[in-house]
Amino acid sequence: MKIGLITKEWPPHIYGGAGVHALQLTQALRSSIDVDVHSFGAAREDATSHQLPSEFTSLNPALAALATDIEIAQAVEGVDLLHSHTWYANMAGHLGGLLHGIPHVITAHSLEPDRPWKAEQLGGGYQISSWAEKTAYEAADAIIAVSNGMRADVLKAYPQLDPAKVHVILNGVDTKDFAPTIDPSVAEPFGINGRYAIFIGRITRQKGLAHLLRAWKSVNPDVGLVVAAGNPDEPGIGAEIKTLIEDLQSERSNVWWIEERLQLSQMKVLLSGAELFLCPSIYEPLGIVNLEAMACETAVLASRVGGIPEVVEAGVTGELVDYNGDGTSFESEFAEAANRLLAQPELLAKYGKAGRKRAIENFSWSAIADQTIELYAQIIAKRK
Repeated sequence: MKIGLITKEWPPHIYGGAGVHALQLTQALRSSIDVDVHSFGAAREDATSHQLPSEFTSLNPALAALATDIEIAQAVEGVDLLHSHTWYANMAGHLGGLLHGIPHVITAHSLEPDRPWKAEQLGGGYQISSWAEKTAYEAADAIIAVSNGMRADVLKAYPQLDPAKVHVILNGVDTKDFAPTIDPSVAEPFGINGRYAIFIGRITRQKGLAHLLRAWKSVNPDVGLVVAAGNPDEPGIGAEIKTLIEDLQSERSNVWWIEERLQLSQMKVLLSGAELFLCPSIYEPLGIVNLEAMACETAVLASRVGGIPEVVEAGVTGELVDYNGDGTSFESEFAEAANRLLAQPELLAKYGKAGRKRAIENFSWSAIADQTIELYAQIIAKRK
């Protein structure tokens, strides 16, 4: 069996959970089958890269993605099945499948209809990305949802889909890479000291960072806040987050903003050193970073949206706060929960240990790879 896996992100350019998923799934799959990776961007190791021609660099990002998709579709001949990740790559899988007569599987990491704020980033390109996703989903041989919540979202967004085509295979975490790790030299360059909670994620509406920063004004000032966040979707959200962080920093000396992407060696140390990981997302199909925090034995405080409740077991590995669209209420409840948890270090330690145990037992990449290969085999057999 030879699979063509198509992804926008590949090392060293990974900036989100979908890229982490594509990399770690590929690593697990390659222990059993042949995987030919096609990625966007400049040449890199272990993948065939497709760089946008210079004359296309002025295109709207959605059009630029389609231009790269066309090149990938031409190049994926000779595999048994195509597997694409995110709307950026879905059209490459769709066109490649049509061109070469091979099945196409999509992993649903997020959905354009559920992210209207993407219009801020893409302008009219949001209509193009939405069209591309809908077209690819409705034609795909199978769709893998990374959580049960995501499966429900897929069927709601695209009601014409046959529910039998939408399969749940959860995201995973490498619990060898992500494990409790102590190294004081990592925090020192950032000036981080004392007690702290941590947020790690992109600067995008769906991560709810603005809600967290407003909520933190009501959290015990003795506890610091580390915000590892960069790569804003567009200038507006970038400026808003910058203002909110600077406002907090004007009142507290223990708020640290890390804009550059953390290396794995840094990330696991900062997660391990935190008393609490914070995930205030307003939209989250699963949330790999919650798994990474749990694997580092860090308790999690998250919003009860999407697939998060399937990862963070409320009252066992952390706690959840309801989000129903009322930002002010959510911020107040999130702050209250943070204060209550941070006042109970023994409970946080208990949640942390339970979190690592859950990550090891329920989210191993080897099991996820086995489920994925089984689905590949079923889809390929149907085409014969």
